Amino acid sequence: MQTSFLDGLMQALPESYSVIDRELIQRAYYFAEKAHAGQKRASGEPYITHCVAVATILAELRVPPAVVVAGLLHDTVEDTDVTLVDIKREFSEEIANLVDGVTKLTNLPRVSRGDQHEQELEPQPVPVAGTAQETAAAEAAAAEAAAMRSRKRDLANETLRKVFLAMGEDIRVVLIKLADRLHNMRTLGYMPENKRLRIARETLDIFAPLANRLGIWEIKWELEDLGFRYTNPEKYKEIAENLAERRSDREKQIEQIIQRLAKMMEDNNIKAEISGRPKHIYSIYHKMIDRGKAFDMVLDLRGVRMIVPDIPSCYAALGVIHTHWRPVPHEFDDYIAAPKDNFYQSLHTAVFYDDGKPLEVQIRTAEMHQNAEYGIAAHWRYKEKKGGMDEIYEKRINWLRRIMEWRQEVEDAAEFVDGMKTDVFQDRVYVFTPRGDIIDLPAGSTPIDFAYHVHTEIGNRCRGAKINGKLVNLDYILHTGDQVEVLTAKQGGPSRDWLNSNLGLVKTQRARSKIRQWFKEQDREQNLSQGKAIFDRELRRLGMTDIDLDHLAQQFEFKTADDLYVALGCGDISLGRIMNRLSELSSEKNEFDLLPETRPTAEPRASSNGVNVLGLKGILTTIAHCCNPAPGDEIIGYVTRGRGATIHRLDCPNILRLTDRERLVKVSWGEVKKTYPITIQIKAYDRQGLMGDISNILSNEGINLLDIGLKVAHNLATIKLVIEVGDITQLSRTLTRIENLPNVMEAHRLKPG
Repeated sequence: MQTSFLDGLMQALPESYSVIDRELIQRAYYFAEKAHAGQKRASGEPYITHCVAVATILAELRVPPAVVVAGLLHDTVEDTDVTLVDIKREFSEEIANLVDGVTKLTNLPRVSRGDQHEQELEPQPVPVAGTAQETAAAEAAAAEAAAMRSRKRDLANETLRKVFLAMGEDIRVVLIKLADRLHNMRTLGYMPENKRLRIARETLDIFAPLANRLGIWEIKWELEDLGFRYTNPEKYKEIAENLAERRSDREKQIEQIIQRLAKMMEDNNIKAEISGRPKHIYSIYHKMIDRGKAFDMVLDLRGVRMIVPDIPSCYAALGVIHTHWRPVPHEFDDYIAAPKDNFYQSLHTAVFYDDGKPLEVQIRTAEMHQNAEYGIAAHWRYKEKKGGMDEIYEKRINWLRRIMEWRQEVEDAAEFVDGMKTDVFQDRVYVFTPRGDIIDLPAGSTPIDFAYHVHTEIGNRCRGAKINGKLVNLDYILHTGDQVEVLTAKQGGPSRDWLNSNLGLVKTQRARSKIRQWFKEQDREQNLSQGKAIFDRELRRLGMTDIDLDHLAQQFEFKTADDLYVALGCGDISLGRIMNRLSELSSEKNEFDLLPETRPTAEPRASSNGVNVLGLKGILTTIAHCCNPAPGDEIIGYVTRGRGATIHRLDCPNILRLTDRERLVKVSWGEVKKTYPITIQIKAYDRQGLMGDISNILSNEGINLLDIGLKVAHNLATIKLVIEVGDITQLSRTLTRIENLPNVMEAHRLKPG
């Protein structure tokens, strides 16, 4: 049985591997098999099956033998008694470095590998509160569980940071990580639901965009479809069933189209391999969302792919197609003359076919096709054939290093991962300098991001910008084709407001790092004073008191509150992160400490479906007033006569005293989100459209307006609003955005009384 695992891997190895290479891989297999002996996957299969699957995916990418070996050994250091020293001794330093690159940081106690490959620490059951001693024990257990969750998040981010940093030194590390994640996603169905959802979301947020950035379409589309399958199972099933129903008709149509195109190419002496282009569920879903169309409309976009001998043949084939069928307006892209930022090249066009419905056509050379399917891994496929891919490979590596220039300057792991999402994984925009040079930036970038990309000093002295000759605000979102001119002062530095994420003035991690560096170079006392002023002003604006500053500083691993102020003053930590942590501390206590005078709205939103009742779909649910459970509490339902189910805390005295226990049902928290009524006051110079601008901000934040009061005296407007907010972070963000409206002097929260 075990030998068959190895046989499948050996058959997948490229023919170019030598006898010595194959013997090395066999030796690595037996080494890993011995190390993982007795370990099982969540599916019940021997753990070695995962190692073999990862190595097989890598072999199909045609990577060097050392990478396949590292794929077989990638979990040995993390999950067994094997050390990196052992791997270096048994194999080589190169293989040990590759294994180290994908090995998770394990500062936490080791636990059983119940979730295949994603380490999880199971929270311990919290004691049911009764006596004062039991209540204290329950609070301590809850605090410990919260701290453990926080450490888990930190470790996950640190591990990702480690992998991405290793990627800058050796791209092969991230190929192993992608292969590892792909096989875990293929077998995700054996995992508990909460872990499935977390891993699937992380896959869509990080690993699929990473595969896209490396140009590896083969892995990208499968990660996207698998991630979508678990994050939105109902929509996934709907699209999959619709595709299955129409498959035979669609295949018949595509075959007729291929024959027609082949005859046209033959008549014009153009050699072409033509095939149907596979439809991927996640991309169909995105087309439905982006274009606001139903499934039937998206399915009409049939697609074929043509592989031709050379670049002139690409354009010749395009001319033939456009001669026979009318092109769909605005649906032509020339990625040969202007490749995508991940070096993808192809001609894309859409035409109205004979039946009047659209037909998508991609035209590319064989080399472009290899590059599109395998991305950066195509380098090794071409080396097998003694091709000349080295120059393109070096360009890819240099490009990756360039867009990650900021990586060594960011010490916080969560911030580093966020920076990867914005600077590396996002789509790109291409803008021009006044001299016509092209600048490549992440989508959503602003003039300040542009300024820092051009030169640090230009960024520091940026005071305004012109787009295509017209003055714009510094929060203007750049679009492809914009010509950007930065207006600078002769001296001075950046504004601290640029680091306020609520204002949206800076998008890229690169620019944020440069701004923080400028403030770090200022005097400590100045940073201390500035940081304290920023923090105190925010607390006053939010009406917050009794904040344990030393405890808050410890949450960010600072010794004193002064150290926290200095970090805030120089930009090492953002005000938004501090407010988020305060909000988390409040929710972990299951109370809204930061808004002490508030009470949740009488009827929580989506009360009928905010709680899931096991086995009873659509039943009305109401929150019990005796114990007021909040999301995060362990809860249970009591089926009433005529009023659906009442939701209680599991330790509610009324539930504990209950004798009629047959009417109790299992329930769990759904998407319910409580909101809290808050009164805010805005002072501004009166102007036309002021209330409209404030309403737009509330609408964009999804905030409900309960009451409004307005007084105007001597052109000064005082506006009192009662709004519903979900947490302190949302309130802070909303007040910041209102305060930055034209004519607004201040916006702050009013205390009752």
